[in-house]
Amino acid sequence: MGSLQAMTDLPLLSTLLLLPLAGAGAIWFFPVSWARMVTLATLLCALFPAIAIVVLLESDNPGFQFVEHYPWIPALDANFRFGVDGLSAAFLPLTILLFIAATLASWTHIRGLQRVYFNLLLLFATATLGVFMSIDVLAFFLFWELTLAPLYFLISLWGIGPHRRYAATKYTLFMLAGGIPLLLAIAVLAFNHAEIAGAIPPEGLTFDYQTLLDTPLPAGLEVIVFLFLLVGFAVKTPLFPLHTWLPIVALEGPAPVAALLVGIKLGAYGIIRFAVPLAPTAAQELHWLLAGLGVVGLLYGALAAINQTNLRRMLAYSSMSHVGLVILGIASFNLQGLQGAVFQLLNFVVIAGGLFLLTGYLHHRLGSTDLIHLGGVAQTMPLLAAFFMFLGLASLGIPGTSGFPAELLILISALETHTGAGLAALFGLIIGTGYLLNSYRQSFFGPITDGQVSAGQDLRPKELAIMMLFSLLVLVFGLFPGVVLNLMESTAGLWLMRLQ
Repeated sequence: MGSLQAMTDLPLLSTLLLLPLAGAGAIWFFPVSWARMVTLATLLCALFPAIAIVVLLESDNPGFQFVEHYPWIPALDANFRFGVDGLSAAFLPLTILLFIAATLASWTHIRGLQRVYFNLLLLFATATLGVFMSIDVLAFFLFWELTLAPLYFLISLWGIGPHRRYAATKYTLFMLAGGIPLLLAIAVLAFNHAEIAGAIPPEGLTFDYQTLLDTPLPAGLEVIVFLFLLVGFAVKTPLFPLHTWLPIVALEGPAPVAALLVGIKLGAYGIIRFAVPLAPTAAQELHWLLAGLGVVGLLYGALAAINQTNLRRMLAYSSMSHVGLVILGIASFNLQGLQGAVFQLLNFVVIAGGLFLLTGYLHHRLGSTDLIHLGGVAQTMPLLAAFFMFLGLASLGIPGTSGFPAELLILISALETHTGAGLAALFGLIIGTGYLLNSYRQSFFGPITDGQVSAGQDLRPKELAIMMLFSLLVLVFGLFPGVVLNLMESTAGLWLMRLQ
């Protein structure tokens, strides 16, 4: 017991954050050929504190744990405050795992500027982890914005399509535009706290998340803050109609980077962590808006996916459809809906991330993911076809997979609180089954339509290991969902209490 207590006293979060940052710097002191090994070793080392945090987390404690505090801008009471709870802890090891998979997927395909590529990958990992563990809203915004530069260069320099620079620029401009309402909302929260405290800024300003949670907002101002936060996070999620960057980035960007973008839903996490708790009354009053955005995104994504002739674009719209279900779960404002939403976000990491990695494997073998070139893939790449089918079925919520409990919880809560939206979501999921199975039939079955398919090589050992691990997680979380649900139950209860 003493050793466990000693581990909880260690600075696990800052250690986890600094490891990929240190790795990004260390890359420059090794030969170019070692860049990928340094990256992999760094991420494997980071996996240990990430797992330790989940194992040591006290599931019956709803508050933040492993809290660390480091001064940043004392005059503004802006600090690097780190902490995790039941809603955020599980994202840490899964995020690291997806970055490991992305590193392995880049192993033989990144030939030019390897140091730069893997340096940017580790910097992106650092910023992503910072988003999940920050409990200071200004520090959160810093890490949020720090994800942009690595992604711009990763997409524009190593993208696989002729319009990769356009895709990178469009993504960056969308994210910068989305950052404006986020920053405005953060400023309003900080100045409101100073006004409540009767101080003249910069005195009385604070960006401490827990302090801001307990600081009341005037009704009209709260609606503005909620809408600003919602718009800022909706851009990155993405939600309709702010989604237009996603299909082109999914098609033009390197597959490992697309897997990270689609698999790690920072925008939806931001809605759960910041938008709703910091403006709870406004969020409840505008529940119809959240539910509407969720249903529209779900149906639009599903209908758009039907007409796609490229596997990667189809998966991009599919992910948009499924994130609409997450928003619907959040809008239910009950325990089942919130747990289902967070569970589904965790699923995205391994299911959506895994599917995008598989399309990347296909592209590197065949030079295309257009459906017209993919007929008969199952004949020459049966393992790849089998894992794609399994993860695809998991995304549809087939019983026995992790998608089932997540979608079931969301649908039950939605039918209870927004019956019409819940029925529309059911219809959208039925459409999803159709477009996924139809795309799979065209891509993997039937006669071989392209000569390169005949010479296609099945999954290599590194690729097979990643897919086996992802599939194992999908099965374990599907057969034993209590492992995930128990972790977040007390924190989810506290989240709901703040809405009262």
